[in-house]
Amino acid sequence: MNLRRSHSCGELTQKNSGQEVILSGWVQRRRDHGGVIFVDLRDRTGITQVVFNPKINSKLHKEAEQLRSEYVISVKGKVEARPEGMKNPKMKTGDIEIEVTEFEILSSSKPLPFMIEDEAEVGENIRLQYRYLDLRRPLLQKNFVLRHEVAHVIRQYLSKEKFLELETPFLIKSTPEGARDYVVPSRLYPGHFFALPQSPQLFKQIFMVAGFERYFQIVRCFRDEDLRADRQPEFTQVDIEMSFIDQEDVMKLLEGMMVEVFKKAKNVTPSIPFPRLTYDEAMTRYGVDKPDIRFGLELKNTTDLVKDVEFKVFSFAAKEGGLVQAITIPKGALFSRKDFDECEKVVGIYGAKGLAWVKIENGQWHGPISKFFKPEQIKNINERTGAKEGDALVFVADTDPQVVYDALGNLRIHLGKKLNLIDKNKEAFCWVYQFPLFEFSKEDNRYVSKHHPFTSPREEDMDILTTHPDKAYAKAYDLVLNGVELGGGSIRIHNADIQRKVFKALKIEEKEAQQKFGFLLEALQFGAPPHGGIALGLDRLMMLLCETDSIRDVIAFPKTQKAQCLMSDAPSTIDDKQLKELHLKITKE
Repeated sequence: MNLRRSHSCGELTQKNSGQEVILSGWVQRRRDHGGVIFVDLRDRTGITQVVFNPKINSKLHKEAEQLRSEYVISVKGKVEARPEGMKNPKMKTGDIEIEVTEFEILSSSKPLPFMIEDEAEVGENIRLQYRYLDLRRPLLQKNFVLRHEVAHVIRQYLSKEKFLELETPFLIKSTPEGARDYVVPSRLYPGHFFALPQSPQLFKQIFMVAGFERYFQIVRCFRDEDLRADRQPEFTQVDIEMSFIDQEDVMKLLEGMMVEVFKKAKNVTPSIPFPRLTYDEAMTRYGVDKPDIRFGLELKNTTDLVKDVEFKVFSFAAKEGGLVQAITIPKGALFSRKDFDECEKVVGIYGAKGLAWVKIENGQWHGPISKFFKPEQIKNINERTGAKEGDALVFVADTDPQVVYDALGNLRIHLGKKLNLIDKNKEAFCWVYQFPLFEFSKEDNRYVSKHHPFTSPREEDMDILTTHPDKAYAKAYDLVLNGVELGGGSIRIHNADIQRKVFKALKIEEKEAQQKFGFLLEALQFGAPPHGGIALGLDRLMMLLCETDSIRDVIAFPKTQKAQCLMSDAPSTIDDKQLKELHLKITKE
């Protein structure tokens, strides 16, 4: 390479007119106009137009005819102002061009499977197969520049708050709780396995026992679980742990960090403190524990008002300890039968057996269920829900309250989008806290941890951990933004006796506890400080900051929804020699 770059393609302006410069980059496109060849030359910083004019150098002009998209070239030439009428105000470099006096081809390119343009319509599988080409697109490059800047802001902020960036191991002991572990066979210890960490949870607590007091890490985590649109088998989280603190300290720390991040990334300053909702309040009002509070349409509990109505679906659910909730749809009287059928399909996805609805027109209820209600019952429901003339009410009833929450919580989001009630320019943070400590698993026929087994119960619930585990609440909290859970954390158990009591409620025997968590239980007996923390999903945060619907747009080399890497063809088989070294044998089902 004889031509060494002097400037980047995105920085030259009219101030550089008359300067001789050398640019290097990729050919975005080549255009032949009246014998003059124009090339848009692209690098990470932007695009500059370079000109091959036969009147200046006919030999170079002839050589430039072979240039194709994504050839890598270096050009030398003088910065000139573009002629009037040919300037491009949409480009930072749109007022200038480079009159080429010398150039060299550094690398050629095969015909492309798709154009390197943000507007190119191409299937995601093809994009992931040729990820190195996909990553050349300006939009994705912008995403990853922003990801770098956000990570830098986070490191600066936490360092200023006296946190230490410390590393935890990737090869650990398997302690499956929740998702399945990815396991790694040990060659030196046949029949033994390491696991890749689902999170650094145990080790960051060990750091607190060790006296480091304030730890953070931007760390990769691994979970072998069924994937959804916003999940990946390997992901990145901002992991934080602090000693001698309470829940409010963690919340204040994260609020300050989010202010710094959003000032840098979006030039907006979120208002703090963020609203705080208990888990029970979030479920009752929004049906989900990660509420989008940018719009209304809150759920209203009508169970006590319908226990004696003639509509048996409602009265049965109410008398059997179930739940009947409603959403008021503003101007919903304009809904057609097709609109209500669409809503019924939404709630059906989440287990609801049906959707009841009425319109309020001329002061009366109109709809399939209206005949089952007396005037006084209608009046009470209207008052409870705030329904008025021209509105509609939709109801879901079930003996299982969770079905009602899931159905109406997701219908609320559907209606918010359908009715254009969601302000996409608004950043609506909130905290959801005081989660149940346990939840009952029908699959395991026992209580399991709502978060993880190291979450501290509230002091007032210590005496009911084993007698009434369903009524115990945790010192746990989630940070939510626009209906997306950004992260979750808790105050941890720092007392070995309390930890054993929680294990007992989870039906984890002493032997099993020692086998899985023995080193942490032992550490807690050597002077453990009160501590707590949070893990923030960096990928989800970046997805929101970059305003994309796919988490794969903010992860450099993501997996598909089937946990495959189409570019490298992973996972793949390994040869018999490797299997033999690892003392493994593949059996066919």
